[in-house]
Amino acid sequence: MTRSLQAVAYRRPSVLESAAGGQRLGLETSRGATPTGVEDHPRFFAGFLTSPQVAAAGLLAVADVAAARYYQRLLRASLDPVVTGNGDRLRFESFSGCGGVYARLDVLAPGLDGGEVGHGTTNVDVNNPLRDALSRIGSDDPLHLRVGPEELAVTTLDGPVVEKKVPLPDRWLRGFAEAQVIAAGFDLRAELPAAEAVRFLRALPRGGGRGSAAGPRWVVPAGRTLRPTTRAVPGAVCLPGPERLTALQRILRHATALRVYGPPVTGTDATAAAWEAVLPGMRLTLTLSPDASRGFSGEGGVLDALATDEAAEDAELISVLLAWEPRVDVADLATDSGLTAERVRAALIRLGTSGRVGYDTAEAAYFHRELPYDAERVEKHNPRLRAARALVAAGAVRLDRTPATVTAQDGHTHRVREEAGVLSCSCLWWAKYRGGRGPCKHALAVRMMRRGGGAVEPVGMERAGVRIDGGVR
Repeated sequence: MTRSLQAVAYRRPSVLESAAGGQRLGLETSRGATPTGVEDHPRFFAGFLTSPQVAAAGLLAVADVAAARYYQRLLRASLDPVVTGNGDRLRFESFSGCGGVYARLDVLAPGLDGGEVGHGTTNVDVNNPLRDALSRIGSDDPLHLRVGPEELAVTTLDGPVVEKKVPLPDRWLRGFAEAQVIAAGFDLRAELPAAEAVRFLRALPRGGGRGSAAGPRWVVPAGRTLRPTTRAVPGAVCLPGPERLTALQRILRHATALRVYGPPVTGTDATAAAWEAVLPGMRLTLTLSPDASRGFSGEGGVLDALATDEAAEDAELISVLLAWEPRVDVADLATDSGLTAERVRAALIRLGTSGRVGYDTAEAAYFHRELPYDAERVEKHNPRLRAARALVAAGAVRLDRTPATVTAQDGHTHRVREEAGVLSCSCLWWAKYRGGRGPCKHALAVRMMRRGGGAVEPVGMERAGVRIDGGVR
């Protein structure tokens, strides 16, 4: 796994302080994007939280996920959460170190009081002393929240006094992109009232579970609750690695409902799902990958959008229209841009590869944010995409026959067929996943050629035949 170190710098540690009339929570920001450009320490909000104890528990839950690994637990995981100001709400997001759990706390307008919400995205410092302080917040005292530096700090401090160097695996970056693509295919499957939600979540196993060898777990709506089932029946939701919902325990006593989202059941393979705790003025959502050992990075949902020059050009146009909106409507973007809804969605997926777009299952809509990652890095470190481009550049793709053929380095020919817009392949990757983890490199190469996305620098067949993602040459 490719890893790098990212320096996240703050002017001072985030703190919770006692003050006249209540407590003051100061969350320090790092370098981030705003409508006026990149700022070292942007300020997004200064005002009160209407439910201090709930907000503190939700923020701790997001920090819990950022510091956790639910697979290969001994490896390091200590990434600071990301905060986005969308004008009417604050979003706090994180990914687990293993890349299989995505957490987001949306503090909505009813949860904020007395201050305007700015626009922009950056990391926010959640250190261990702050975590201890947040866990002791009571329900009665007013809590003033500041996201960003105080004005005094801006004028008196020359530079950062806190710097964290955190490991930044490329699969974690790709996970942000894949999670929003997968979530866009979810529908609401069940809604549990508070008492049933508490009962269900507290009954879940806390250990590592039976693992994928025993088959995925499923739950199915049954009246006002969920019951376990061993089969992927219609309306069921997959629950792989139920211990990965541990972060919800922090907010259980504050939740008014639990909503569960998932894709339509079309087979027996495990799927991702989103679990949303409805809170006073807020929402906490955990999205789980299809298996505890399987991060979002390898799901392949972004590959088709990355494979075309058309999507790249459309993404440039759509990016101008996003405007930090908390709710990005595909139909409105289609009208404003003159593109079809299908091309808008492809452009949004491409923008998601650089962290510029997320997806909110509660509102069934995209939202704008700006993470400090570039799409070129995602493309560079996506092995199937690299291999497909190498196959095209090596002249390994033949479209002048049906089915299309792709010849690997060892001379073996793979046949790529199309049915109802879906490409299938004769390779072992397709035989194993049946499209459940996106296209194989051969189908992707064929799609590149058909859409005119194959204009890449020539490379040798040695690269075209590299072994990737457990596939074959």
